[in-house]
Amino acid sequence: MSQLLHTMIRVGNLERSIEFYTKVMGMKLLRQSENAEYKYTLAFVGFGEESTGQAVIELTYNWGTDNYDLGTGFGHLAIGEADIYQRCEAIAAAGGKITRAPGPVAGGSTEIAFVEDPDGYKIELIQKKAMSEGLG
Repeated sequence: MSQLLHTMIRVGNLERSIEFYTKVMGMKLLRQSENAEYKYTLAFVGFGEESTGQAVIELTYNWGTDNYDLGTGFGHLAIGEADIYQRCEAIAAAGGKITRAPGPVAGGSTEIAFVEDPDGYKIELIQKKAMSEGLG
């Protein structure tokens, strides 16, 4: 069976992004590699390894590029959480930016929140008990 392995996002400061995803979001730095010839560094972060069925995030730092136009095509990453209210409190306490407080979606009962990473990427937190119900 096929498996989603990772989503790649370009970041302007690799150390800042690793710190955000590990210390604020609670992920682990799974591996990191540097390519001096082509001047980029990759860092993979996640809650578990791809070999265990987990999808991870590939943080790509192109040396000398400190910001990107996020464009209009990318929406957000989504993470299932047991308690989005508690998680948002922990994220805010760790210095993370909550851009939408936890609560039900407009016109529905699924509980969500949104966080923003240091590069401006949006991360949706979804209450796990409602993940299989969809967001419609």
